[in-house]
Amino acid sequence: MEQKYFPPSELIINDDGSCFHLHLRPEYLADRVILVGDPARVDLVASHFDTKEHETQNREFHTITGTYKGKRITCQSHGIGCDNLDIVANELDTLANIDYETRLEKKKHRTLTMVRIGTCGGIQPYTPIGTFIASVKSIGFDGLLNFYAARDHVCDLELEKAFMEHMEWNPQKGHPYVAVADKSLTDQIAGDDMIKGYTISCGGFYGPQGRQLRADVADPLQNEKARTFEYDGLRVCNFEMESSALAGLASLLGHRATTCCLVIANRYAKDMNTQYTNSIDTLIETVLERI
Repeated sequence: MEQKYFPPSELIINDDGSCFHLHLRPEYLADRVILVGDPARVDLVASHFDTKEHETQNREFHTITGTYKGKRITCQSHGIGCDNLDIVANELDTLANIDYETRLEKKKHRTLTMVRIGTCGGIQPYTPIGTFIASVKSIGFDGLLNFYAARDHVCDLELEKAFMEHMEWNPQKGHPYVAVADKSLTDQIAGDDMIKGYTISCGGFYGPQGRQLRADVADPLQNEKARTFEYDGLRVCNFEMESSALAGLASLLGHRATTCCLVIANRYAKDMNTQYTNSIDTLIETVLERI
């Protein structure tokens, strides 16, 4: 089979041989990747590394590659939102599966294992502040995966249908999609001390997550409808802004990916904790041990 060629307009390579946004070269990407939103959190993850071999930063994209107990790991920040995940997931895949010298797709596929560590808002009474949640499937309100041809092949279409009916979904908001995290990786990371459930990935922090400040939201009952949705024995546990893009793109590109989050706000109880550094560090240590 003829290898696919990627022209400069599609695969943008910097003069130093690094990918366009991440400024990362192929040789500095490990097979295990920890993804975090905040660029400063990369330093927190890397503070646990035994060795550090490479560091680079461009805009919100901060990367450190090193080792933890003999495991080579890349920690990569992605900023906020599924649009940023579109950049990060695609560029990491190019580093793994495209020859940057010839611009040809590599004959042998390299599979990355990617775990996103984030913060979220819990919406169930059993997801109080401090809870760790592992996303089994993620419902994307952002619409990102709808722009990819094989979207239906990697999504849970029956769950999509049931969710839209339950939510009395307004098509003006675009079609939600349900991306599926890698089951074996989710089980590996979640262990027996994280709550598993569905996650809603929103295209914003305020209105899309049902927060009302000065601008009214289109559906004031959105969060309550989401909280009462149940399918195949699982419920929607939390809101965040990236897990659907990660799970969906990883499935499309042949990688293993999952998301685990620390609850820092409970929308059901209407409480919030902004002092969560110690708790997120505990989650980081847990993922480093299990990845």
